Amino acid sequence: MARTSDAAVAAIAELDSSISLAPFIEAASAMVDVNCEALNPDYTATELELIERWLAAHCYHIRDMRAEQEKAGSVGSTYQSKVDLGLDVTHYGQMAMRLDYYGGLAALNERIKDGRRGVVSLTYLGKTRDE
Repeated sequence: MARTSDAAVAAIAELDSSISLAPFIEAASAMVDVNCEALNPDYTATELELIERWLAAHCYHIRDMRAEQEKAGSVGSTYQSKVDLGLDVTHYGQMAMRLDYYGGLAALNERIKDGRRGVVSLTYLGKTRDE
């Protein structure tokens, strides 16, 4: 369940009101669940909400990049972005990693950049049918 709100994300990010924040908040919530809360239960609800808020803004701005420079004469614009998959591609992702002082998001960021995925394993400790 999401910890942050549309209003909280709107307070820190320049948004287009025609774009719903729901999918970005949902994605941020899932990332916080797995990479922050599950790894360290010492976070307060306020700390988790702040991380989620900044992550939601990051996810939003991956979809709708912020203008770095706009011109009226000879129409043109430059956007604050680079082609990358990491959380450090936006100021919001960078701030979310800073707020995550136990380092779960920074570790995720490094795994993404290195192309590594988490390893899942399963160990069965029960008996076989023949036993």
